[in-house]
Amino acid sequence: MRLIAAFMKLVRLPNLFFIALSQALFQYCIYRPMYEGSIPVNDSLHFIFLVLASLCIAAAGYIINDYFDINIDEVNKPKRMVVDKIISRRWAIAWHFMLNSAGLALTILALPFAQKWYLILANMLCMALLWFYSTNFKKQLLVGNIVISVLTAWTIMIIFFSKVNLSDAFVTDHRSFFRIAVLYAGFAFIISLVREAIKDMEDMPGDAKYNCRTMPIAWGVNATKVYTAVWLVVLIASVTITLVYMLQSKWWIPVGYGFAAVIIPSAYVLLKLKPAVTTGDYRRLSNITKLIMLTGILSMLFFCFDI
Repeated sequence: MRLIAAFMKLVRLPNLFFIALSQALFQYCIYRPMYEGSIPVNDSLHFIFLVLASLCIAAAGYIINDYFDINIDEVNKPKRMVVDKIISRRWAIAWHFMLNSAGLALTILALPFAQKWYLILANMLCMALLWFYSTNFKKQLLVGNIVISVLTAWTIMIIFFSKVNLSDAFVTDHRSFFRIAVLYAGFAFIISLVREAIKDMEDMPGDAKYNCRTMPIAWGVNATKVYTAVWLVVLIASVTITLVYMLQSKWWIPVGYGFAAVIIPSAYVLLKLKPAVTTGDYRRLSNITKLIMLTGILSMLFFCFDI
Protein backbone atom coordinates (compact mmCIF):
# COMPACT_ATOMS: atom_id res chain seq x y z
CA MET A 1 0.00 0.00 0.00
CA ARG A 2 2.84 2.39 0.82
CA LEU A 3 4.43 1.66 -2.55
CA ILE A 4 1.15 2.33 -4.40
CA ALA A 5 0.69 5.62 -2.56
CA ALA A 6 4.27 6.59 -3.41
CA PHE A 7 3.72 5.76 -7.09
CA MET A 8 0.53 7.87 -7.19
CA LYS A 9 2.51 10.71 -5.66
CA LEU A 10 5.35 10.21 -8.14
CA VAL A 11 3.07 10.47 -11.18
CA ARG A 12 1.21 13.47 -9.69
CA LEU A 13 -2.25 11.88 -9.61
CA PRO A 14 -4.10 15.23 -9.12
CA ASN A 15 -2.36 16.66 -12.19
CA LEU A 16 -3.28 13.58 -14.24
CA PHE A 17 -6.87 14.11 -13.09
CA PHE A 18 -6.67 17.69 -14.44
CA ILE A 19 -5.54 16.41 -17.83
CA ALA A 20 -8.26 13.76 -18.04
CA LEU A 21 -10.93 16.20 -16.85
CA SER A 22 -9.99 18.91 -19.35
CA GLN A 23 -9.97 16.46 -22.26
CA ALA A 24 -13.23 14.81 -21.18
CA LEU A 25 -15.03 18.14 -20.81
CA PHE A 26 -13.71 19.33 -24.17
CA GLN A 27 -14.93 16.09 -25.77
CA TYR A 28 -18.36 15.85 -24.16
CA CYS A 29 -19.30 19.47 -23.46
CA ILE A 30 -17.89 21.17 -26.56
CA TYR A 31 -17.18 18.74 -29.39
CA ARG A 32 -20.18 16.42 -29.05
CA PRO A 33 -22.87 19.14 -28.74
CA MET A 34 -21.37 20.97 -31.74
CA TYR A 35 -21.11 17.93 -34.01
CA GLU A 36 -24.07 15.88 -32.84
CA GLY A 37 -25.28 13.64 -35.65
CA SER A 38 -21.93 13.47 -37.47
CA ILE A 39 -19.77 11.71 -34.85
CA PRO A 40 -18.04 8.47 -35.99
CA VAL A 41 -19.22 5.24 -34.36
CA ASN A 42 -15.83 4.43 -32.80
CA ASP A 43 -15.17 7.99 -31.63
CA SER A 44 -15.56 7.26 -27.90
CA LEU A 45 -13.13 4.33 -27.97
CA HIS A 46 -10.51 6.34 -29.85
CA PHE A 47 -11.01 9.23 -27.43
CA ILE A 48 -10.42 6.95 -24.42
CA PHE A 49 -7.20 5.68 -26.02
CA LEU A 50 -6.06 9.27 -26.64
CA VAL A 51 -6.76 10.33 -23.04
CA LEU A 52 -4.91 7.29 -21.70
CA ALA A 53 -2.00 8.13 -24.01
CA SER A 54 -1.88 11.68 -22.64
CA LEU A 55 -1.94 10.38 -19.07
CA CYS A 56 0.85 7.85 -19.72
CA ILE A 57 3.09 10.44 -21.40
CA ALA A 58 2.47 12.98 -18.63
CA ALA A 59 3.11 10.39 -15.89
CA ALA A 60 6.37 9.35 -17.59
CA GLY A 61 7.36 13.02 -17.70
CA TYR A 62 6.75 13.49 -13.98
CA ILE A 63 8.79 10.39 -13.17
CA ILE A 64 11.81 11.41 -15.23
CA ASN A 65 11.63 14.92 -13.81
CA ASP A 66 11.87 13.57 -10.25
CA TYR A 67 14.62 11.17 -11.34
CA PHE A 68 16.87 14.01 -12.49
CA ASP A 69 15.79 16.34 -9.66
CA ILE A 70 16.91 14.18 -6.74
CA ASN A 71 19.63 16.57 -5.57
CA ILE A 72 17.47 19.68 -5.97
CA ASP A 73 14.48 18.05 -4.24
CA GLU A 74 16.68 17.14 -1.27
CA VAL A 75 16.94 20.89 -0.68
CA ASN A 76 13.48 22.08 -1.78
CA LYS A 77 11.20 19.26 -0.57
CA PRO A 78 13.10 16.52 1.28
CA LYS A 79 9.97 15.19 3.02
CA ARG A 80 8.06 14.80 -0.25
CA MET A 81 10.68 12.83 -2.17
CA VAL A 82 9.79 9.45 -3.67
CA VAL A 83 12.61 8.50 -6.06
CA ASP A 84 15.58 7.01 -4.20
CA LYS A 85 13.58 7.07 -0.95
CA ILE A 86 10.65 4.72 -1.63
CA ILE A 87 11.00 3.86 -5.32
CA SER A 88 14.51 3.07 -6.58
CA ARG A 89 16.11 4.94 -9.48
CA ARG A 90 16.15 1.75 -11.53
CA TRP A 91 12.42 1.25 -11.15
CA ALA A 92 11.80 4.94 -11.89
CA ILE A 93 13.60 4.60 -15.24
CA ALA A 94 11.75 1.35 -15.95
CA TRP A 95 8.36 2.96 -15.28
CA HIS A 96 9.34 5.96 -17.43
CA PHE A 97 10.13 3.64 -20.35
CA MET A 98 7.00 1.51 -19.90
CA LEU A 99 4.65 4.49 -19.62
CA ASN A 100 6.13 6.21 -22.67
CA SER A 101 5.85 2.96 -24.64
CA ALA A 102 2.22 2.60 -23.55
CA GLY A 103 1.57 6.25 -24.45
CA LEU A 104 2.94 5.74 -27.97
CA ALA A 105 1.01 2.49 -28.48
CA LEU A 106 -2.24 4.10 -27.29
CA THR A 107 -1.69 7.11 -29.55
CA ILE A 108 -1.29 4.79 -32.55
CA LEU A 109 -4.46 2.91 -31.55
CA ALA A 110 -6.37 6.17 -31.12
CA LEU A 111 -5.46 7.76 -34.44
CA PRO A 112 -5.59 6.52 -38.04
CA PHE A 113 -1.91 6.58 -39.05
CA ALA A 114 -2.48 7.50 -42.70
CA GLN A 115 -4.49 10.61 -41.83
CA LYS A 116 -3.16 11.64 -38.40
CA TRP A 117 0.50 10.59 -38.54
CA TYR A 118 1.54 14.12 -37.56
CA LEU A 119 -0.29 13.79 -34.23
CA ILE A 120 1.59 10.58 -33.48
CA LEU A 121 4.84 12.42 -34.22
CA ALA A 122 3.62 15.30 -32.04
CA ASN A 123 3.11 13.00 -29.06
CA MET A 124 6.55 11.51 -29.65
CA LEU A 125 7.89 15.07 -29.61
CA CYS A 126 6.10 15.61 -26.28
CA MET A 127 7.98 12.63 -24.84
CA ALA A 128 11.29 14.05 -26.07
CA LEU A 129 10.50 17.52 -24.75
CA LEU A 130 9.66 16.13 -21.30
CA TRP A 131 12.97 14.26 -21.25
CA PHE A 132 15.00 17.32 -22.29
CA TYR A 133 12.97 19.51 -19.93
CA SER A 134 14.09 17.32 -17.03
CA THR A 135 17.72 17.10 -18.13
CA ASN A 136 18.30 20.59 -19.47
CA PHE A 137 15.46 22.96 -20.33
CA LYS A 138 14.17 23.49 -16.77
CA LYS A 139 17.60 24.80 -15.76
CA GLN A 140 17.59 27.40 -18.55
CA LEU A 141 16.06 30.84 -18.49
CA LEU A 142 12.42 30.76 -19.69
CA VAL A 143 12.86 27.68 -21.90
CA GLY A 144 11.50 25.18 -19.39
CA ASN A 145 8.54 27.39 -18.49
CA ILE A 146 7.55 27.79 -22.14
CA VAL A 147 7.92 24.07 -22.85
CA ILE A 148 5.63 23.08 -19.96
CA SER A 149 3.07 25.74 -20.92
CA VAL A 150 3.02 24.58 -24.56
CA LEU A 151 2.58 20.96 -23.45
CA THR A 152 -0.28 21.99 -21.14
CA ALA A 153 -2.03 23.75 -24.03
CA TRP A 154 -1.41 20.71 -26.24
CA THR A 155 -3.68 18.55 -24.05
CA ILE A 156 -6.58 20.57 -25.50
CA MET A 157 -5.28 21.01 -29.04
CA ILE A 158 -4.61 17.31 -29.60
CA ILE A 159 -8.30 16.59 -28.99
CA PHE A 160 -9.21 19.30 -31.51
CA PHE A 161 -6.82 18.01 -34.18
CA SER A 162 -7.93 14.42 -33.57
CA LYS A 163 -11.42 15.50 -34.69
CA VAL A 164 -10.54 17.91 -37.49
CA ASN A 165 -7.98 17.34 -40.23
CA LEU A 166 -5.12 19.83 -40.25
CA SER A 167 -6.10 21.07 -43.72
CA ASP A 168 -9.70 21.72 -42.57
CA ALA A 169 -8.95 23.33 -39.20
CA PHE A 170 -9.50 26.90 -40.39
CA VAL A 171 -12.46 26.47 -42.72
CA THR A 172 -15.85 27.97 -41.95
CA ASP A 173 -17.44 24.66 -40.87
CA HIS A 174 -14.99 24.31 -37.99
CA ARG A 175 -14.35 27.97 -37.15
CA SER A 176 -16.33 28.04 -33.90
CA PHE A 177 -14.79 24.78 -32.72
CA PHE A 178 -11.31 26.12 -33.51
CA ARG A 179 -11.92 29.38 -31.65
CA ILE A 180 -13.07 27.56 -28.52
CA ALA A 181 -10.08 25.20 -28.69
CA VAL A 182 -7.68 28.14 -28.99
CA LEU A 183 -9.48 29.97 -26.17
CA TYR A 184 -8.99 27.10 -23.70
CA ALA A 185 -5.52 26.21 -24.95
CA GLY A 186 -4.52 29.87 -24.60
CA PHE A 187 -5.94 29.98 -21.09
CA ALA A 188 -3.99 26.83 -20.18
CA PHE A 189 -0.81 28.29 -21.69
CA ILE A 190 -1.00 31.59 -19.79
CA ILE A 191 -1.99 30.16 -16.40
CA SER A 192 0.84 27.61 -16.76
CA LEU A 193 3.34 30.40 -17.46
CA VAL A 194 2.16 32.13 -14.28
CA ARG A 195 2.35 28.99 -12.18
CA GLU A 196 5.78 27.96 -13.48
CA ALA A 197 7.20 31.39 -12.63
CA ILE A 198 5.75 31.21 -9.11
CA LYS A 199 7.15 27.70 -8.68
CA ASP A 200 10.57 28.99 -9.77
CA MET A 201 10.46 31.50 -6.92
CA GLU A 202 9.33 28.78 -4.53
CA ASP A 203 12.18 26.47 -5.60
CA MET A 204 14.95 29.06 -5.55
CA PRO A 205 17.05 27.52 -2.71
CA GLY A 206 17.62 24.17 -4.43
CA ASP A 207 17.84 25.66 -7.92
CA ALA A 208 20.49 28.16 -6.83
CA LYS A 209 22.55 25.48 -5.11
CA TYR A 210 22.75 23.42 -8.31
CA ASN A 211 23.36 26.32 -10.73
CA CYS A 212 19.97 26.46 -12.44
CA ARG A 213 19.38 29.66 -14.40
CA THR A 214 15.69 30.08 -13.64
CA MET A 215 14.11 33.53 -13.78
CA PRO A 216 14.42 34.54 -10.12
CA ILE A 217 18.09 33.47 -10.14
CA ALA A 218 19.00 35.06 -13.49
CA TRP A 219 16.80 38.17 -13.28
CA GLY A 220 16.06 38.49 -9.57
CA VAL A 221 12.84 37.97 -7.65
CA ASN A 222 11.44 41.45 -8.32
CA ALA A 223 11.85 41.14 -12.09
CA THR A 224 10.21 37.69 -11.95
CA LYS A 225 7.28 39.16 -10.05
CA VAL A 226 6.89 41.85 -12.73
CA TYR A 227 6.98 39.16 -15.45
CA THR A 228 4.36 37.11 -13.58
CA ALA A 229 2.18 40.18 -12.98
CA VAL A 230 2.23 41.02 -16.69
CA TRP A 231 0.92 37.56 -17.59
CA LEU A 232 -1.73 37.79 -14.87
CA VAL A 233 -2.90 41.11 -16.34
CA VAL A 234 -2.99 39.50 -19.81
CA LEU A 235 -5.04 36.64 -18.39
CA ILE A 236 -7.49 38.93 -16.59
CA ALA A 237 -7.85 41.17 -19.66
CA SER A 238 -8.39 38.19 -22.00
CA VAL A 239 -11.03 36.60 -19.76
CA THR A 240 -12.74 39.99 -19.31
CA ILE A 241 -12.94 40.48 -23.09
CA THR A 242 -14.35 36.98 -23.47
CA LEU A 243 -16.97 37.64 -20.79
CA VAL A 244 -17.99 40.94 -22.43
CA TYR A 245 -18.42 39.06 -25.71
CA MET A 246 -20.55 36.46 -23.92
CA LEU A 247 -22.76 39.19 -22.47
CA GLN A 248 -24.00 39.87 -26.00
CA SER A 249 -25.56 36.40 -25.96
CA LYS A 250 -26.93 37.03 -22.46
CA TRP A 251 -25.01 34.18 -20.87
CA TRP A 252 -25.52 35.66 -17.42
CA ILE A 253 -24.59 32.62 -15.33
CA PRO A 254 -21.36 31.78 -17.23
CA VAL A 255 -20.32 35.43 -17.08
CA GLY A 256 -20.92 35.54 -13.33
CA TYR A 257 -19.02 32.30 -12.93
CA GLY A 258 -16.06 33.57 -14.98
CA PHE A 259 -15.89 36.74 -12.93
CA ALA A 260 -16.15 34.99 -9.56
CA ALA A 261 -14.11 31.86 -10.30
CA VAL A 262 -11.39 33.16 -12.63
CA ILE A 263 -11.02 36.94 -12.55
CA ILE A 264 -11.30 37.46 -8.77
CA PRO A 265 -8.82 34.67 -7.85
CA SER A 266 -6.42 35.91 -10.56
CA ALA A 267 -6.65 39.44 -9.17
CA TYR A 268 -6.01 38.03 -5.68
CA VAL A 269 -2.82 36.31 -6.88
CA LEU A 270 -1.78 39.59 -8.54
CA LEU A 271 -2.28 41.53 -5.30
CA LYS A 272 -0.54 38.95 -3.10
CA LEU A 273 2.40 38.51 -5.46
CA LYS A 274 4.31 41.64 -4.42
CA PRO A 275 4.35 41.00 -0.63
CA ALA A 276 5.16 37.28 -1.08
CA VAL A 277 8.54 36.44 0.46
CA THR A 278 8.65 32.95 1.97
CA THR A 279 8.47 29.55 0.31
CA GLY A 280 5.07 29.09 1.97
CA ASP A 281 3.80 32.32 0.37
CA TYR A 282 4.77 31.11 -3.09
CA ARG A 283 3.33 27.65 -2.46
CA ARG A 284 -0.04 29.16 -1.54
CA LEU A 285 -0.05 31.31 -4.68
CA SER A 286 0.92 28.27 -6.76
CA ASN A 287 -2.00 26.32 -5.30
CA ILE A 288 -4.39 29.16 -6.10
CA THR A 289 -3.21 29.21 -9.73
CA LYS A 290 -3.92 25.47 -9.87
CA LEU A 291 -7.42 26.21 -8.55
CA ILE A 292 -7.86 28.88 -11.25
CA MET A 293 -6.89 26.31 -13.85
CA LEU A 294 -9.53 23.95 -12.45
CA THR A 295 -12.29 26.58 -12.44
CA GLY A 296 -11.35 27.58 -15.97
CA ILE A 297 -11.59 23.95 -17.12
CA LEU A 298 -14.94 23.49 -15.38
CA SER A 299 -16.40 26.42 -17.32
CA MET A 300 -16.66 24.03 -20.30
CA LEU A 301 -19.69 22.56 -18.54
CA PHE A 302 -21.73 25.61 -19.58
CA PHE A 303 -21.40 24.62 -23.24
CA CYS A 304 -23.51 21.54 -22.49
CA PHE A 305 -26.45 23.83 -21.85
CA ASP A 306 -25.85 26.79 -24.15
CA ILE A 307 -23.71 25.97 -27.16
